[in-house]
This record gives sequence, structure tokens and C-alpha cells, in this order.
Amino acid sequence: MESLGLDLLELGILFIAAYALGRLGKLIGLPAIPIYMIVGVLASPNTHFLPVEVQPTSVELLATFGLIFLLFNLGLEFDQDEFYGNARALLLSGGTRILINMSVGLAFGFWVGWGAREALVIAGMTAVSSSAIITKLLIELGRLANRETPVILGIAVVEDIFVAIYLAIVTVVISDDTDVGHIVLRLGASFLFLIVMFAVARYGGRVVSRIVGTRDDELFAILFFGLALAFAGIGELIGVSDAIGAFLIGLVLGATRFRSRIEHLALPMRDVFAAFFFLNFGLALDVREFGVVVVPVLVGVVMTLVVNTAGGQLIARLSRLTPAEGVNVSGMLQNRGEFVLILATLATAHELDERLTPFAGLYVLIMAIVGPVLAVNSERAGAWVFRSRAGTASPPAEHGEPDADRDHGIELAEAVMAGDASDDTVAMEIAADEPRERDPEY
Repeated sequence: MESLGLDLLELGILFIAAYALGRLGKLIGLPAIPIYMIVGVLASPNTHFLPVEVQPTSVELLATFGLIFLLFNLGLEFDQDEFYGNARALLLSGGTRILINMSVGLAFGFWVGWGAREALVIAGMTAVSSSAIITKLLIELGRLANRETPVILGIAVVEDIFVAIYLAIVTVVISDDTDVGHIVLRLGASFLFLIVMFAVARYGGRVVSRIVGTRDDELFAILFFGLALAFAGIGELIGVSDAIGAFLIGLVLGATRFRSRIEHLALPMRDVFAAFFFLNFGLALDVREFGVVVVPVLVGVVMTLVVNTAGGQLIARLSRLTPAEGVNVSGMLQNRGEFVLILATLATAHELDERLTPFAGLYVLIMAIVGPVLAVNSERAGAWVFRSRAGTASPPAEHGEPDADRDHGIELAEAVMAGDASDDTVAMEIAADEPRERDPEY
């Protein structure tokens, strides 16, 4: 009992420290992810900066719940109407971005020289933005009504699909299985699982609503919690990873009429369990190993900044935005976070090069700090860089007055602050409604 008491006391100290640093981080615009990781690093048995000795294994199960609920909520918040309604435009802009980022990232991964499987993982780490950080920043910076916001969120939707497919592939590829026939069979089973679940989400919403419907919030929370864990287990057994299993059942439940109710109940679970995930990752880091990876990390950071800055201008051209709005797009899409750490956790589980963990940790710490700073200053930077084009400012949106759109965005943001809606739901609502009203072809 004494040991249990000490464990609980240490975890309590960790969360209080996370709260204190989080309050400080808010003052300078930092998201929660690097804060939780820093607290984990400070409490790591490798550093002893905090008067606690929490071992990663002591919170491993809770950290797994955090990973599951991160992906579950990602699936839950996936906007199917936005994707299927604007699939051509979204696949063009989002697909082009992913193709460029993955190609450059894969070349970078091979340059690092840790192995082919490691290069594939590094490519994924550097290719995909953090939808959680992006959504938070859009709301906190009051940019929900901006012309480029639907494009940013639409790309995030495409990246969510890419994450599901990529994880299904990379989980099989980095495994120790060398039997080609077995690998093909596992890939086939993985894609069949993805196709079936996407089909159920698209066409079976009403049927699933009747199956899971109940008025009791307690029983309802237990049900979707159990479904998230069960499908995470199914995903792990099939070979697509527990995270993708959770994403897919979240996708299905998000297609039901209970989506808002599930979000209301699930978001607090995500936030608490996700804190365990990021803390646990920080606990596993050893700052003494950062020296080994500092050069590839810095090269990776510079590569990410350059490629995404250029990509923002390309997306602006494809989406008929101004160059200054393209700077806003690139500033938001620079952010990296949870997906990098998910890949690092996956790589560790499959015993890939041990340098991937400190690489991911340092890369996320830098990008999760640099990204928000760039996003906060992107409008100012865009105005300064393209000031010579001030006479050709972006035209007003065709669907209504800019002030009306801005007021609508403010109303939605106030609803978030009042607790009447989740920030992710509001952001997805803007993404779903804005493009089709502004331009039928988007």
C-alpha cells in the first residue's frame, strides 16, 4: 500500500508540474504537447530534475489508452461530408503536399543512414502535420473565418486518411516477417479492414445509431470506451496497429447521430489519457542521447520549414489564395506533434534503430515550439513579404460580407469557450461549410 501511495503521489506531482508549466506555456502560445514531454523529461530516471522517480513502465497502460483515444477522437472528428463533397480539390492540394513531403522525407531518411525501414518511419515523421495543434491554433488566433482556413482543415482531413493508410502499411513493413506471401496476406487483411470500416462509416450511420443508442450517459460512455479498446485490440491482432483500430471505430461512431454527444464525453478522456501518453514518452527520453541525433534533427527541421514554406505557396496557387494567405497556410501546417510520437512508439515496439526515439523527441520539441511561433506571426510575415502587392489584396468572399463571417467565427469560438461545443467540431464545421458556399468548385 505504501508503494501504491508513493506512485500516486509522484503521478500527482507530475500532473501539477504539467499544469504549472502549461500555464506558463499559454502565455507564450505553446501547445500542450511539448509541455507534457518536457515534464516527462524532467521527471525521467535519466535526468532526476524533479524529486520523483517515475518509471515509464508504471504508466505504460495509461499511455496506451492515451494513444488509443488520440486516434479515436481523430476518427470521431473526421469530417466525411467535407472530404467526399470536395474530394477532388482536397486530394489535389493535400495529396500533392503529402507526395512532396514524403518524397523529400524519404530521401532525408536514407541520407540519415539508419536503414531502409527507419527511413520509411522518418519520412512519415516529417511528412504529416499535427491536426490537434493546428485546430487549437486556428481557434486561439481567431482565424476560423479566414479564407485559407477551409484549405488548411481540408488538408488535415486528407492527412488523417493518409495516416490510417500509412500506419497500416508501415506496421507490416517494419515487422520482422520476411515471408512475402504472409506480408501480402497481412497487407490485404489490413486494407480490407480499412475498406469495410470506411464503408460502414459512410453508409451505415443510421444502423449503427440504432445499435449504440442509449439515453444513459454513464452506460453510453462505457460503451464507446469499450468499443475503442476492443477495436484497438482487433487492429493489433490484424496487424494494422491498435491506433488505427481505434481511429476506424471513431470514424464509424462519428457518422452516427450521436457524434456531438460522444465528443462531449470523450474529449476529457482524450485530454487526460493523452497527457499520460506524452508524459510517458518524455519519461523514456534521455537528453544525453540528443547529442547523437542533433545534426539529423536540425537538418530535418530546416528541411521541414523550407519544404512546407514552398508548399504553402503551391497550395495557395492550387486553391486560388493570395501569396500572403499561402504564408498562413504554411505557418499552420509546419506544426508536428502526436503522429511523430506514435511512429516512434511503433518503431520502438518493433525494435528499430534506438536513435529513432531521441530523434522523434527532439524533433517534436523543436517543431512544436517553432510551429506555433511561425503560425502566430504568419499574417505579419505575409504582409511584410508581399507588401508590394498590397494593392491586390485578396477579394472579399463571394458568399457574404467579411465582417459577418468574422462575427460568425467569433460566435463559434465563444461557444467553445462556454463549453457548448468542442473546438475540433467547430473547426470542422467551418471547413465543411465555408468552401462550398464560397466557391462551388473550391
